[in-house]
Amino acid sequence: MKQILDLHIHSKYSRACSGQLTLENIDAACRVKGIDVIATGDFTYPQWFEAIKNELEEINGGGLYQRRNAISCVPIGEQDKNLNAKYCVPTKFILSTEVALIYKDGGPHARRIHLVIMAPNIEAAGKLNNYLDKNFNIRSDGRPILGMSAPDLVKTCLDIHPQFLIYPAHIWTPWFSVFGSKSGFDKMEECFREQTKNIYAYETGLSSDPEMNWRLSALDNLTLLSNSDAHSLANLGRECNVFDLNDFSYQEIYGIIKNKDLKKIVKTIEFYPEEGMYHYDGHLTCGISFMPSETKKHKGICPVCKKPLTIGVLNRVEELADRPSDIIPKKSYPFVKLVELDKIIAEALGVKSRSSTKVKAEYDKLIKNFGPELFILMDLPLDKLAGRTLPLIAEGIKRVREGKLAIKPGFDGQYGEIKIFTTAEKLQGKTQKPLF
Repeated sequence: MKQILDLHIHSKYSRACSGQLTLENIDAACRVKGIDVIATGDFTYPQWFEAIKNELEEINGGGLYQRRNAISCVPIGEQDKNLNAKYCVPTKFILSTEVALIYKDGGPHARRIHLVIMAPNIEAAGKLNNYLDKNFNIRSDGRPILGMSAPDLVKTCLDIHPQFLIYPAHIWTPWFSVFGSKSGFDKMEECFREQTKNIYAYETGLSSDPEMNWRLSALDNLTLLSNSDAHSLANLGRECNVFDLNDFSYQEIYGIIKNKDLKKIVKTIEFYPEEGMYHYDGHLTCGISFMPSETKKHKGICPVCKKPLTIGVLNRVEELADRPSDIIPKKSYPFVKLVELDKIIAEALGVKSRSSTKVKAEYDKLIKNFGPELFILMDLPLDKLAGRTLPLIAEGIKRVREGKLAIKPGFDGQYGEIKIFTTAEKLQGKTQKPLF
């Protein structure tokens, strides 16, 4: 059965994350979004790990979990029986966390790396937590900072259980990533050394998409994963993966990722990378945003403050790429780019905030009438929207599917700006009403 998996999120215990990120709320939000398997996030944080142990129960001993006494059927939408039944099933949780490594490896500068760790069960996660708690501070943040090298972390995890899965998070972002321009490496082997053989995957991050990653041949044998890294309920599933699962177990998911099983990996669901906050180079405080060619002309220096620019993802990809931009590797799989439904609604309504009352009301109506958000964005026949929502909203979904957008790329920590409609179209749209 096709299942949507988001394998990297955070809890309310991580810095700059919403207090609404509880297990109960995550479960409810995933049903509305259409996410089948969600990361717990932050299992290294003691209070969150206690919540995981107390509020979740293992499903058939397979390393996936669900909320205790979860309501098993919350049908939403006018879907066919098979699809509706799918979303009656409680959200499945998989033990996952992100850690920050800050260390020196003999060079003059510290390395700063974010890694995702997936654990095969609560027992293994608990053993890792005990080790980390004795040697590092894991009690100050849901995403702990560890003073250990990437190879040492991988070895530590695998010594506890051979089916821990460790892989680089958002591998291109400047500040905390394997290939980041500020503190990363040029090759996986430079980072993971003797443990490189135990790295089976990588996460694209919001500022890159599969086509960008395909340009680096060294990544061909690794499984490309896209996850939301969500800091709020609204951002769950903004990037995710679609797998064809039979056993619904951690072991099955682990095997698919480890072996890059192209028969089981259906596709990834992507952010438009230009919308990511590190796509272009620049200086936010100086208002400078450059594409790589402009950065080269300025020799990497900000023309305003005369300090080095923050080199973004696109530039870094071009620096390390050994293939042209139109390459499609043999071991690749499909992907689709989406814009979240509430963003489409907000622009169609001419409202700045995606969390406004007007946007929420229209969003809730669409979910009630048609089903989960990801189903609406990817699979709902657009003719079914006729007369059920504003024409501009239906047109927005259509344009997102077709990639007919105008995007001002993000840079130096600022998200890009997506424009689906012209000003004239939005003004005209305000006068449109559903045809009942």
